[in-house]
Amino acid sequence: MEQLDLNKIRQEIDRVDESIVELYKKRMGLCEDVAEYKISAGKPVLDRTRETQKISKVCDLTTNEFDMRSVEELFKQLMSISRKLQYRILSEHGLLEELSFEMVEEVLKENVKVVFQGLEGAYAHDATCQFFGEKSDIYHVESWRDAMEEVKSGRADYAVLPIENSTAGAISQVHDLLIEYDNYIVGETSVKVEHALLGVPGASMDDIKVVYSHPQSLMQCSKFLDDNRNWNRISLSNNAVSAKKVSDEKDITQAAIASERAAKIYGLEVLQKKINYEEGNTTRFVIIGHSKIYTRNADRVSVCFEIPHEAGSLYNIMSHFIYNHLSMTKIESRPIEGRKWEYRFFVDIEGNLGDVAVRNALIGIKEEAINFTVLGNY
Repeated sequence: MEQLDLNKIRQEIDRVDESIVELYKKRMGLCEDVAEYKISAGKPVLDRTRETQKISKVCDLTTNEFDMRSVEELFKQLMSISRKLQYRILSEHGLLEELSFEMVEEVLKENVKVVFQGLEGAYAHDATCQFFGEKSDIYHVESWRDAMEEVKSGRADYAVLPIENSTAGAISQVHDLLIEYDNYIVGETSVKVEHALLGVPGASMDDIKVVYSHPQSLMQCSKFLDDNRNWNRISLSNNAVSAKKVSDEKDITQAAIASERAAKIYGLEVLQKKINYEEGNTTRFVIIGHSKIYTRNADRVSVCFEIPHEAGSLYNIMSHFIYNHLSMTKIESRPIEGRKWEYRFFVDIEGNLGDVAVRNALIGIKEEAINFTVLGNY
């Protein structure tokens, strides 16, 4: 039996690869012709029926299961690349719907009304003051939905809402509201979370029997609270609400977990500082406005989309980021109400809507996904 020569085999592979590249270039040239035809005929880039028929036809040329699956995957990628080329050509001709965002130099921070959820002393209040300044026209509402309504109605220019915590993860209810309301993210700011145990003046740790706070704060301080198992833990809607309750009721057996700012606002004493076990705990807040604007130096794009419930659909959408050399910084999924096992995806990427690569990727996704939305560039 003749001994195989690895170098000769590799040389043969190289020759085959050269042929593949030449055939690929020829195929892409034909795809350009397809794009030109679709421009003249007004046809969409994506033709699912044609692609399904094509995949079936090339798979019929194989003789075993492995080759069939491999050829199927190969041609799906070829068709995906073909669509990206066609999107670029149609975009250059101005025939794809643009994203309709306006670039501005900066987000206005003076002479604006800003709303946040909770009470003064909440971390959302900290975030609002941090972004807009302590002397801004700031007011609060009871719920995140109320804040979105204020912006929608025009009573507020901006709302400040929490979107993500470094230990607890994404705040899914806010993601849902971003889809429900025609409002957009125009900025962001982060606040380091440093919980303190607050009591009425004269109270001591030995007096405490019940602790109030937001459920997430109670979780973040669980190690500290586990050392005081005799304390009853009661969840309230907001840390500042908890601090105000303790202040109003003036009961030395009650304590609140909130910020030191809340202690100053509500006249409480700090019984213990820094009781959350994660020192790097940070909450990211987004600034919500009603206009589709982005700044020249914005570097994060948030989008949302739904996809068909079929194999490879998420990969096909993500390939638009890969093809355009864009870095994805976050992906979250939320079940779609009333549609079993179907999900809505929230994705953040690095980039600016003024960048060609970003626009090409997003326009491609918009054409192929279901209910695609740009939530903001900030």
